[in-house]
Amino acid sequence: MDKPVQLEGANVVHRRHLTPCLFHDTRRRSVGLIGGSFNPAHDGHLHMAELARKTLGLDEIWWMVTPQNPLKPSVDMALLKHRLAHARKFVGKRNYIRVIAPELESRENYTLNTLILLQKIAPRINFFWIMGADNLVQFGKWYRHRDIVGRIPIAVIDRPGYSYKALSVGRYILSGRVPARRLGKLERGNWAKPPIWCFISERRHYASATALRALGLKL
Repeated sequence: MDKPVQLEGANVVHRRHLTPCLFHDTRRRSVGLIGGSFNPAHDGHLHMAELARKTLGLDEIWWMVTPQNPLKPSVDMALLKHRLAHARKFVGKRNYIRVIAPELESRENYTLNTLILLQKIAPRINFFWIMGADNLVQFGKWYRHRDIVGRIPIAVIDRPGYSYKALSVGRYILSGRVPARRLGKLERGNWAKPPIWCFISERRHYASATALRALGLKL
């Protein structure tokens, strides 16, 4: 795990990506969580964020950059501080997207642990878990994935080549599928009780971090 980034010209630990003030905002909001390595962040991530926000009626999207995905090799994994910096620059002036690293000091970078933490410290926020259809295909390998399903509404974004596989896995692992826009309305009214999920099958995006690294992009 990378050490916390140091502020320029100071000996103060830079912690805004660990416990940002947005955790403690008392407003009731709907927030979509997109977790991943972001190695690097790319147009596909923006597509997911914008599509989820529009379809579900979300107030914000949080990109949660993990120090190390337990299911991915560390080979070719850029330093966390570089992935964070690139993602924030890539987001630009899209103020509805926040780039954070809540797993910065966690020994085990498991999604379930992160969700428990966020729901504890930000109880007024209605969280959605946003994932690509390619991630749903291997969702059964995630640590205590059924506990994740029982904790948070899930929105799956269609990805080229994964539509039918993802829907098949969704029928088996997830339950309570509803239309995407209905899920957004239910959650805003605090009526979406997990397990519940939706499949968003609008325009698909072909960008992938693996392909970008294969083309020589390095952080």
